[in-house]
Amino acid sequence: MTLSVAVAAVTFDRPRELAVLLNAINNQTAAVRSICLVDSGTVPARDVAEAHRNVDYVRSEANLGGAGGFSLAILKAVATGADWIWMMDDDAEPADPECLATLVREAEARGLEAVVPLVVAPGHPDRLSFFFRLDGKVTHDRADVEKIGFLPNDGHFFNGALIRSDVFFTVGLPDMRLFIRGDEVDFTIRLRKAGIRFGTVTTTAITHPHAFAETKHVYGARWHVIVPDSAFKRYFYYRNRGYLIRRHFRIKSLVADVGGYLGYFTRRGDLRGLADWFGAFSAGLRGKGFGPLKDQKF
Repeated sequence: MTLSVAVAAVTFDRPRELAVLLNAINNQTAAVRSICLVDSGTVPARDVAEAHRNVDYVRSEANLGGAGGFSLAILKAVATGADWIWMMDDDAEPADPECLATLVREAEARGLEAVVPLVVAPGHPDRLSFFFRLDGKVTHDRADVEKIGFLPNDGHFFNGALIRSDVFFTVGLPDMRLFIRGDEVDFTIRLRKAGIRFGTVTTTAITHPHAFAETKHVYGARWHVIVPDSAFKRYFYYRNRGYLIRRHFRIKSLVADVGGYLGYFTRRGDLRGLADWFGAFSAGLRGKGFGPLKDQKF
């Protein structure tokens, strides 16, 4: 029986990148049933979407964030009756026309319910956009990960992740309260707790803008913190880190974050940065600070 795939994609004011993504999806050797696209941008991308007959375009006048947009796109994709849902952000692109076929083949061969490709930096195919931790140290080196072949119970959701539709009935949808940053971590933890079989395969990849500069080493190569490049991203990252520690009782993460950020900001003499981190992080720890985007303080 031929397995069917629907794409769940989100976009926000990136019409050029979206056009590249849609073309790349429809040039895959494995066909997709439908591309369920949620657009929360300030300028609708309907004309880009309508250039493809298989795009189910959903316009959201509210900014749902990545988490809310993916939740809506996933529901639309699951409603098509597809066996698999392929997740895509608008600034991602499958690295080659065999990407989807490879993911399906790997998932079937390994008995996986979710499979994730490598995520590489545009223009730098030897560098991973997001690090993996190997032997206690972080690496962005593609070769380091490729030689492993398969990384069980690990992966960078949601970019390029291929997930069985049934999985969402087990673990639910991305948590729209998280808006951006951390929704993929929460989803990954839920997969692990539910015993979902998933992992990263190194035989295919997608490209996605990197976050090299966000990784700040504090106490050598084994201890680092993430410091996003804007107040908007920092607020949601810090708040959501605190909330995920509370929600999933992540004691090691609590120790790592408190020690890491105290060390990072005090060494730099950045008391304002420390105060901003503590305010957002402590709000998340207390389960506070959630609500519509217009009510957020950052």
